[in-house]
Amino acid sequence: MNIVLASSCMPFVRGGGRFIVDWLEEKLIEYGHQVEKLYLPFEDRPDKLLEQISAFRLMDLSQAGDLLIAIRPPAHVLRHPRKVLWFIHHIRAFYDLWGDPFAPPPTPANDAVRRALVALDTLAFAEAEAVFTNSQRVSERLTAFNGVASKPLYPPLLHPERFVCRGYGDEILAVNRVEPHKRQLLLVEAMAQVKSDVRLRICGKAFDAQYAEAIQRRIEDLGLSDRVRFEDRWIDEAEKADLVADALALAYTPMDEDGIGYPCEEAAHAAKAIITTTDAGAVLEFVSDGYNGLVAEPDPAAIAEAMDRLRADSTAQRLGANNQARLAELAIDWSPVISALTASRP
Repeated sequence: MNIVLASSCMPFVRGGGRFIVDWLEEKLIEYGHQVEKLYLPFEDRPDKLLEQISAFRLMDLSQAGDLLIAIRPPAHVLRHPRKVLWFIHHIRAFYDLWGDPFAPPPTPANDAVRRALVALDTLAFAEAEAVFTNSQRVSERLTAFNGVASKPLYPPLLHPERFVCRGYGDEILAVNRVEPHKRQLLLVEAMAQVKSDVRLRICGKAFDAQYAEAIQRRIEDLGLSDRVRFEDRWIDEAEKADLVADALALAYTPMDEDGIGYPCEEAAHAAKAIITTTDAGAVLEFVSDGYNGLVAEPDPAAIAEAMDRLRADSTAQRLGANNQARLAELAIDWSPVISALTASRP
């Protein structure tokens, strides 16, 4: 089958939104399909939002291939007679984050943009043969905001075999994009309250220089420079796998995340437990407290207690073993993904 794989991107920004597209392309080709990958630049500024989405909508891909698979919004508004969505999140500032301090202010002009966006999204969803999401959390939002039924389809890692366990050291690893909503600073604050000799390593590229500076300054102010390491740089997959192999556990503490998070899967393949929080969103579809990780309240004292617990006894090993089993329980594998996205429909 000839497949157009379409998504939007922020130029020069790498992360899960790119991985899901690039890895799907590689797997579709492996399964015998011809793929044309299409990335279109997009920035969700209120004053440019509808103008940019209109540009997407004007693109008629009706003669381009047998199937269009659209992923990151607003690629779902592209026109094609056979359109399937693997929808990974709304433009959240105008949906579940509307009214949040970090979202555009709810002025009459912005509210008009929001109403137009919801209407256009709902129309585009209705055009799709099938709508899949990357989590139950996103499926719930589609139902609540757009009245759209969808099915979660968890995105697997491209090379899970890279992630192995060489042992359980004294370091908790947090490796993902460094952004305020990923809350690396919360982990630093927790380290000021731990009672064990546990250490923390934060790795990832920060696109907010002020947030990176705040993390480094807090490490120094709390006197944690000998126990907390912050590496503000891009970590490639090989280096990441090497770090995971010796870690005690992984920490992933985002605020109301859209997907279960690649860090959870990386930890699972390496038989490592996950520390997360009660408000981490879709992460909680993967992590169950006391089974394959520890779920703490989003405050430093509670997270510090979880860190100490993993360092104190064999809890890290027991939860890590269960985490490997979690992958099979949720059927996280490329075969069902490819079958679902390319299935023949009437």
